[in-house]
Amino acid sequence: MASRTNPTKPKPWTEVATHLVDVAMGRKPADLVIRNGRWVNVHSGEIIPGTDIAIAAGRFAYCGPNAGHAIGQGTKVVDAGGRYLVPGLCDAHMHVESGMVTVTEFCRAVIPHGTTSMFIDPHEIANVLGLPGVRLMHDEAVAMPINVHVQMPSCVPSAPGLEHAGAELTVADVAEAMTWENIIGLGEVMNFPGVAANNPVMSGEIAETVKAGKTVGGHYASPDLGLPFHGYVAGGAEDDHEGTRAEDAIARVRQGMKAMLRLGSAWYDVAAQIKAVTEGGIDPRNFILCTDDSHSATLVHEGHMDRVVRHAISQGLKPVTAIQMATLNTAQHFRLEREIGSIAPGRLADLLIVSDLAQMAIDEVYGRGVRLAKAGKLEIDIAAYDYPQSAKNTVKLGKKLAAGDFDISAPQGANEVRARVIGVIENQAPTRALEADLPVEDGLVAMDRRNDICQIALVERHRGTGGVTNAFVSGFGYVEDCAMASSVAHDAHHIIVVGTNKEDMALAVNRLGEVGGGVVLYSKGKELALVEMPIAGLMSDERAEIVAAKAEQLTEAMRKVGCSLNNAYMQHSLLALVVIPELRISDVGLVDVTTFQKVDLFI
Repeated sequence: MASRTNPTKPKPWTEVATHLVDVAMGRKPADLVIRNGRWVNVHSGEIIPGTDIAIAAGRFAYCGPNAGHAIGQGTKVVDAGGRYLVPGLCDAHMHVESGMVTVTEFCRAVIPHGTTSMFIDPHEIANVLGLPGVRLMHDEAVAMPINVHVQMPSCVPSAPGLEHAGAELTVADVAEAMTWENIIGLGEVMNFPGVAANNPVMSGEIAETVKAGKTVGGHYASPDLGLPFHGYVAGGAEDDHEGTRAEDAIARVRQGMKAMLRLGSAWYDVAAQIKAVTEGGIDPRNFILCTDDSHSATLVHEGHMDRVVRHAISQGLKPVTAIQMATLNTAQHFRLEREIGSIAPGRLADLLIVSDLAQMAIDEVYGRGVRLAKAGKLEIDIAAYDYPQSAKNTVKLGKKLAAGDFDISAPQGANEVRARVIGVIENQAPTRALEADLPVEDGLVAMDRRNDICQIALVERHRGTGGVTNAFVSGFGYVEDCAMASSVAHDAHHIIVVGTNKEDMALAVNRLGEVGGGVVLYSKGKELALVEMPIAGLMSDERAEIVAAKAEQLTEAMRKVGCSLNNAYMQHSLLALVVIPELRISDVGLVDVTTFQKVDLFI
């Protein structure tokens, strides 16, 4: 299968090296010269004033005190006016689908914020469409005007036996993907117990990646730093973004891994872990910044990697060190130091002109030597990528749901039950395994809205079985009759609905069946907000700004019914993620992710 070609993609260094030498020597003119900048040199850790940068064939040719010799007829000259010249920012680990938009729209949203390289793991679409879905996003990534590298998803399903996804990936699939032009490595290996137990699928996928000379992404979501952790590292994972404590980051770096610190829309894991550097004195070269999951509204209004760098600086990092963690460290990790991650001869000409370094105030963004954005506005057009019909109409409910599908029957003769409850932790991916005494009314277990316990259900949507798993959740703070349903439900992506009213729960799920997926909020029989995501039930085919506006409407509607959580949609979407402790829901039932066992709802 041939990838879509990209006319903006620069030629390999080997094909233009002699031309770069001629420009550096003054024998040929540069395409672009940026003068009088303060060079943020991530190799030396210096900020060098009075620097000129000469660019040719989409790459840096000369970086030094005077590029006048490279200016000729046709050379465009830009005066930086003493502003900072910063390498284009890299997001080392992220999922495009979490932005609710396509790769194209994600790029449109983040380029003005200075992101020029992304390392994406499309395991969301893989859980719905399998290898063909990965190929679709791979080919879209190839066509972008910035560097969008793809990691082959490793765990589909993420926890075999504890959930059923819409597809399954094999060792052979991983081996095939390693031959594709834009596959950079293996996506986060979430089945960490499988790696520690020498599961043949996990060890086989890692072996195929290593044989291809590519990077193995990690995901160790347990606080246990004992033998299971050591076994996981021995299995080949080279990085990890699931740490939440300074000791997590230190343990990973000591074992030769890269500690990826994430600041997404709902994951705030930088502040605690960066103390390993600012207070513990750990070498920052093995620390990398990333986002993991960013909501569309966050991208449009708050930023992307510029937001992460700004936050890291606010936690006490020197600006140059924070920038290294979002540029050079990432490039070195993925074996791309000769291509991206710094302003140095031969590298792709991805750079930012920044007026305030600590605040990452980005005035201009260049990618491959072309100005892509100025003053926060995109200056180029990126053609929409047309997803085929086979990527749509993926929500198969099998029946129209009714309120009764969400009934939870109590044990015979019980007036009260003690139930397991999923506890949401604000701004973190893990949940708590809680317990609560709940009343029984007419043989059915009732919610306890006064104590913030409402109902959660997972509705099977890949094969139309009509299956519904019911349980309880706490932490959303809903006070009105309401229900929110989403076909984004990491990682198997069935439908999750959380509500205080069963009639609203049924309406919300059925609505997603009508529109082909997305997220919707109902209250007292009325639809308050809807974000349609017809591509695999995960992504919108609309512009990022439109999706962000709909997402903001959803956030405001959630507030009106009582939810005050920061980015509660992101918390909602992870409640079925059966690879992160402690308690989750799947189509199999309730799952204790500390023991990786199905557990009963009642104790």
